[in-house]
Amino acid sequence: MSSIWGERLKISLFGESHGPGIGVVVDGFPPGMLVDLEKIGFEMGRRRPRTSAYSTPRKEADEVEILSGVFQGRTTGTPICGLIRNTDTRSQDYERTSHLARPGHADYTGYVRYGGFNDFRGGGHFSARLTAPLVFAGALARQYLEAKGIHIGSHIFRIGDVQDIGFDMTDITREQLESLRNMEMPVNDASCANAFLEVIEDAKSQGDSVGGIIEAAVIGLPAGLGSPIFGNVEGKLASILFSIPAVKGVEFGTGFAIAGMRGSEANDSFYMDGDQVRTRTNHNGGINGGITNGMPLVFRVAFKPTSSIAIAQDTIDIIKKENARLEIKGRHDACIVPRAVPVVEAACAIALCDLYLVHFGLKCP
Repeated sequence: MSSIWGERLKISLFGESHGPGIGVVVDGFPPGMLVDLEKIGFEMGRRRPRTSAYSTPRKEADEVEILSGVFQGRTTGTPICGLIRNTDTRSQDYERTSHLARPGHADYTGYVRYGGFNDFRGGGHFSARLTAPLVFAGALARQYLEAKGIHIGSHIFRIGDVQDIGFDMTDITREQLESLRNMEMPVNDASCANAFLEVIEDAKSQGDSVGGIIEAAVIGLPAGLGSPIFGNVEGKLASILFSIPAVKGVEFGTGFAIAGMRGSEANDSFYMDGDQVRTRTNHNGGINGGITNGMPLVFRVAFKPTSSIAIAQDTIDIIKKENARLEIKGRHDACIVPRAVPVVEAACAIALCDLYLVHFGLKCP
């Protein structure tokens, strides 16, 4: 099973949704960084289920036990292992329908791939529960990047058919990104928060779910990170972003809309701002030829609606190989997008930390 990612900074996820615990091993992290446990706790709290209409009733503390790689408050340079205990599992919800393939889930493909030996409870290793240790690894990477003046933030760009105001891709401030991180429903247009909740509540009231888009931005990146062809920034980011369950699309800058523009519109003209090289537009999202150009890195991630819904659905009995009908019981998010915001940022931080270490080598903060 391929649950290892990275070139210089490698992460390995382990565990299952309803097993004793989940976690991550982070290998290649630089030594000497002071680990701020409060900041790690803050990031873990952003991902935890809230009391809002969109959240699952499952309550997990998501407290990380750091088993190795940190001594006297600083990273040692050896592998960092973070363990998160599962404390609020309800496996009986899945046992009665374990032979039925849940539409939209990996039940069927997982059964085929692993010969029926995969843990089906809560999705097992396929579960979005595995994003918790990803957020822990991302919190470490974020602290390293922030020491270099690199800052990451994001907002909910769209839920259902309601859309927020996008970033001004040439003018994004640290204060703006920090403000978004402190919102439970991060938006640029405050009125969108309630509008998003109404869309989610409407879907939930009908036993359904809804998806959406997260827009993320990174400022402070130096020009020159990345490589052409296979080592490009877009490819590195996309490969880890697509590891997040329910992600179905990633676009950079103006994204797919750039296909409808002319070259004279899509090209980002360079100019000197004092001794800084900048571009007047940022349709390419801060990347040229797979390499950062010093402008804000901007990308969007599309999430499909939560697959587990209360509406009865057609499916198959995996064991009997016959058609069946499924009614899902359990605790699920009506919309995973709000809780996915810190996960997207964590994945971004891990990818950029890896790129930074590839470019500059293993250096202490």
